[in-house]
Amino acid sequence: MNPPIRVLVAKPGLDGHDRGAKVIARALRDAGMEVIYTGLRQTPEMIVNAALEEDVQVIGLSILSGAHNAIVPRVLELLREREMSDVKVIVGGIIPDEDARQLLAQGVAAVFQPGASLDAIVTGVRSAAQGSRNNIRTGDGAHCTPSAGER
Repeated sequence: MNPPIRVLVAKPGLDGHDRGAKVIARALRDAGMEVIYTGLRQTPEMIVNAALEEDVQVIGLSILSGAHNAIVPRVLELLREREMSDVKVIVGGIIPDEDARQLLAQGVAAVFQPGASLDAIVTGVRSAAQGSRNNIRTGDGAHCTPSAGER
């Protein structure tokens, strides 16, 4: 039997609303994953430190503030600096389509926009943890892109 997937769910930046992140955390737990929720107002450094300490496979960032173009690249940079590039990053929140494409190009495993189903998010986290990305653009607010080996 495989050990459960370990996921860190974080609310970076100045977002003060975390109900959605808590719903996601619960859905991931219900799907058999171990979830660490960091709480509100986390810096990229705090998130990456927690990911290292908790030995997670996936970091899920919930961003509603519009700061995704500043926060996500910094998290990815810190993961590279700490030689943690095996930790996959997924992002959820109010992310315009063009920004979602840019985040995916930078190395984010999946982007979930408003309307993404809990099933799509659970599947996306499982795929990220397995190191794969699906070549899909669904109507339910999910963006994924193929990894280099799947193109």
